[in-house]
Amino acid sequence: MPRLALTLLLATPSAVYAQQAVDVRPDDAVVHSGAIANYFQDVVPEQIPPPQRLPEPGPLPQVLGTSNVPEIPAARPEDIDQSLSINLATALRLAEARPLVVEAARASEITAYGQLEKARVLWLPDVDLGTDYQRHDGAQIRTTGEVAINSRNQFMAGGGMKAVFGLTDAIYAPLAAQQVYRSRTYDVQAAQNDALLAVSDAYFSVQESRGVLAAYVDTHAKADELVKKVRSLSLGLTAPIEVERAIAAFADLEQQTATARQDWRISSSNLTRVLRLNPAAVIIPLEPPHLKVTVVAPDEAVDELITEGLTNRPELASQQAIVQATIARLKQEKMRPWIPSLVLEGGSTPGQTLGAGIYGAGLTGQDPTWAGRSDWDFQVLWQLQNLGAGNVGLVNQRHGEQREAAVELFRTQDNVAAEVVQARARVLAAATRVGEAESGLIAAKASFDGNLRGLGETIRSGNQLQLAIRPQEVTAALRQLLQSYLNYYASVNDYNKAQFRLYHALGYPAQNVVDNKVWGEPQSIDCLTTH
Repeated sequence: MPRLALTLLLATPSAVYAQQAVDVRPDDAVVHSGAIANYFQDVVPEQIPPPQRLPEPGPLPQVLGTSNVPEIPAARPEDIDQSLSINLATALRLAEARPLVVEAARASEITAYGQLEKARVLWLPDVDLGTDYQRHDGAQIRTTGEVAINSRNQFMAGGGMKAVFGLTDAIYAPLAAQQVYRSRTYDVQAAQNDALLAVSDAYFSVQESRGVLAAYVDTHAKADELVKKVRSLSLGLTAPIEVERAIAAFADLEQQTATARQDWRISSSNLTRVLRLNPAAVIIPLEPPHLKVTVVAPDEAVDELITEGLTNRPELASQQAIVQATIARLKQEKMRPWIPSLVLEGGSTPGQTLGAGIYGAGLTGQDPTWAGRSDWDFQVLWQLQNLGAGNVGLVNQRHGEQREAAVELFRTQDNVAAEVVQARARVLAAATRVGEAESGLIAAKASFDGNLRGLGETIRSGNQLQLAIRPQEVTAALRQLLQSYLNYYASVNDYNKAQFRLYHALGYPAQNVVDNKVWGEPQSIDCLTTH
């Protein structure tokens, strides 16, 4: 089944926009204390990757053929502090490394790995090395019952070991910790997928805001032309109020153009926030704002898509690992009363810390006697906590945790299925809207051009000349053209957002978008085509 057929659909056949990745210089990025991403990537030696099925390139969908989109206005120096040109490929690559949500997930993974390493060595004892000095003055009872009053001291230098080795913990704790660690590795993949979705949403919001700005700039220029043409009409053909109507439309578009430039800056700041780039920079995508991206074919059966989502979503794999961890902990508590604990400790010093070494003792003021000494205590213990009632309580607690994890797994499955269905519905609706918006834009452009050309033409009604096209009709056509522009840019970018939302719902790894050889020179790529 095709999964990654990334197609850039551009309006102008001869327009080939740069597809190579844009290098983001260090001075373009905001340096945070979290800039130790490389350390996070290397510190965990064991990685348990989530299931991956690299998709094959699919057939290309219908090319968007409209050529009625306006030219994108350049960013004016007074509107920006600094510009940052970037393309979609670069933004998606940065989505895997820069967002803080990914670093937070990697930090949790490191924590889980440390807990796993700790659980794996529960069978090893603690080792003590050092010296011990003890002095006694006064009375002391002997084993015969006689009380002796004396002063003495003793000294020992050596080492000891102490271990309370619960076989149940040593067997089952590493199994549970291993599953928790697996869960955290899947969480990293889920965080990367979430970051990809956030970046794509923010990127296409920038694209839409640029398209809206282009629409207002274009209609603003057309309104200026309309005002001049209405003013040129003879007084007998049109009322003076028509000039005022055209001027009012021009002023309104001027206001909306300023608001559109503001929205571009706001949407740009959202993208720089997600990617942690210079917040003062205004993002200027290298692709045109009517870029259309198809990642998942809209006509795929919803049942197949749901199956893919339930198979590939890392959130499900993460929760399944948590369920396995609760099962291991449940077995641990069930077996605790039956499997003994081993206790090993030294007994040569008070506190039972040192077990062997050089020992010297004697009465105070006399030369001590020196000799080697070794005292060890080894026990095998079966323990019933609170006469066994505590063990029953722990088993019931683990039963409850296991059921909670299973319920959360079912809830996650339901959410995944719902997200797939909802994302597909958005893709289908947006695909329909794109086609309708394209047809509407073509018709609105033709309507305005025809009305503007016919504005000066007259027809005779009896003995009186009348305008064939009245100014208010041209004004209405201009407003319809503006609305068609807005519908078109909104539908195209809603389609792109829906595509990446569906891709996210299916659970495919984020790096597949940029690592599956879909970015490169337009002449050599396999499944990225620029028309």
